[in-house]
Amino acid sequence: MKKIAVYPGSFDPITFGHIDIIERAVTLFDKVIVTVSQNFEKTPWFSVPERCEMIQSSVADLSNCEVDHFKGLLVEYVSRKHATAIIRGLRALSDFEFEFKMALMNRSLAEDITTVFMMPHAKYTHVSSSLVREVAGLGGDVSMLVPAHVAGMLKKKFV
Repeated sequence: MKKIAVYPGSFDPITFGHIDIIERAVTLFDKVIVTVSQNFEKTPWFSVPERCEMIQSSVADLSNCEVDHFKGLLVEYVSRKHATAIIRGLRALSDFEFEFKMALMNRSLAEDITTVFMMPHAKYTHVSSSLVREVAGLGGDVSMLVPAHVAGMLKKKFV
């Protein structure tokens, strides 16, 4: 049986920190599905198709990585995809409390799904999509935080 993991997130936009986690996750699982989740508590800058396009361009060289999107309950999506793991990134201790609660909730809803916490390389622990948007919105250079195609899409947002 193939080991399939789902890496959900808003990815608004995808950053080098996300990509670092994806690149390591594909070595641990037979297939990794990076999925854009629609978080109703956030107002995204990019549409779901735009975010999927950014991710697809960022992971095009990873043969066992797929890009998708979903609405609804994560564990239901994970089950439909026949996955057994949810990948969550942790940058700092402050991320852990929220992610720990989510992992426990997901486990109470679907005991057969495991949450795997992964940390990005130390050089990306300060990087978040919201900080990237803030820097880009103020005209700053984000080329060291996101791939070139993502930086281009951010630049177009402010022209």
